[in-house]
Amino acid sequence: MKYLHTMVRVTDLDASLAFYRDVLGLRETRRTDSEKGRFTLVYLAANENPEAEIELTWNWDPEELTGGRNFGHLAFRVDDIHATCQRIMDQGVTINRPPRDGRMAFIRSPEGISIELLQAGEALTPCEPWVSMENTGTW
Repeated sequence: MKYLHTMVRVTDLDASLAFYRDVLGLRETRRTDSEKGRFTLVYLAANENPEAEIELTWNWDPEELTGGRNFGHLAFRVDDIHATCQRIMDQGVTINRPPRDGRMAFIRSPEGISIELLQAGEALTPCEPWVSMENTGTW
């Protein structure tokens, strides 16, 4: 058995691409538009692991999506959790669970999907502003 992808339904494809591509740094690997089915599928992957993808499913007709946490979360390993969180925060994304331990943080996508960021290797030495930063919302 081989892991292929995680599908996430999105209501605003442009906002979701800005988040997954521009904030998280994933790259689009392929895209399918279905006129008959009235949907677009966009696959994204990290450069280090191109076979593990996220599939963004955008249905062209408006719909209300609820329960963004009902499947758990997406997780990404990062080289420097402190620098990654700072870069993400500088782009206006809330760090819901800061990396106080130098190892783990959580953010949320525009659709409310929880995303875990994990430090590669050993935890970094805890430092400010993360040590004293409180949790925000849920993750």
